Amino acid sequence: MKASVQALALLLAGSMALAACASDDKSGGSASSESSGGDLKIGLAYDTGGRGDRSFNDSAFAGVQAAIKDNGGKVSELTPNADASNRADLLTQLADQGYNPVIAVGFAYGDVIGDVVKQYPDTQFAIIDSSVAKIGADNLTGLLFAEEQGSFLAGVAAALKTTTNHVGFVGGVDQALIHKFEAGFKAGAEAAKPGITVDVQYLSPNGDFSGFNDPAKGQITAQGMFDSGADIVYHAAGGSGVGVFQAAAASNKRAIGVDSDQYNTVDDPALKAVIMTSMLKRVDNAVQTFIGNFADGKVEGGKDVVNDLSTEGVGLATSGGFIDDIQSQIDDYRQKIIDGDIKVPTS
Repeated sequence: MKASVQALALLLAGSMALAACASDDKSGGSASSESSGGDLKIGLAYDTGGRGDRSFNDSAFAGVQAAIKDNGGKVSELTPNADASNRADLLTQLADQGYNPVIAVGFAYGDVIGDVVKQYPDTQFAIIDSSVAKIGADNLTGLLFAEEQGSFLAGVAAALKTTTNHVGFVGGVDQALIHKFEAGFKAGAEAAKPGITVDVQYLSPNGDFSGFNDPAKGQITAQGMFDSGADIVYHAAGGSGVGVFQAAAASNKRAIGVDSDQYNTVDDPALKAVIMTSMLKRVDNAVQTFIGNFADGKVEGGKDVVNDLSTEGVGLATSGGFIDDIQSQIDDYRQKIIDGDIKVPTS
């Protein structure tokens, strides 16, 4: 709203089975839950829609669960209200209650977290998808990803698999972070098949995070692309992505998921069958590593940690076997990006 990998994707799938239960509060309000054990108290403030999106938020939760398994402890989860106006309140509530570290899931917290962290200098914070370089707080870590690199590989896969030379991209919000997904996808598709048509549409304008939690709009938008000739659509739209899958199933076309290995996170076999691959954005790994470093006293605040292809922070899922026949070509492009032979655009 509001992006080696194969083995990790299977591990995430197991965690997703737990994470895929209903969101804390389907109306978008605040709620909390705890897992007992140990002294570690982790605060988790979700992006719009909360847990149950089978994508971005669920991946963060899976990382927390993995960290608790490693280190013991408990977690308190909070979800923004309907208009997401209480993000700062969620962070302060967790810090007031003694949760440490506190993790903000999503770039939308970037506008408020700088003021919050100053009020709690003894609490370590992390924010996903927002740089902390300009904030200058030594108790805040930025967990960033090279979404454009993983999306480039998704574009390659789409171009090599399309039979109409026409694919599409559905973005949740017309915002700089999601532009990275679009830019990488288009660059990859055009690299693998020059002249390919790439349709692009966003579900909501910048500042309106509803595009990350509107499956109906996602379905209508993707359906329009399929009706106009696209046969594969990639989404970077959070919970709205389910609608993209529904449109693909209704049109007997294909879709590409995002963040989690969505082939393993959807329940409906009809939707599973159309998910050709997913761009893996290993939020789970980043969160687990951050918490582990905190438990070991090794967190270096005031810095950004970038997860890219070279660290397996992004990649492509292979569940279902739909891209097995083009894996060698995908691997070639992956290595060229890692080696610096291909520089993927971010906008």
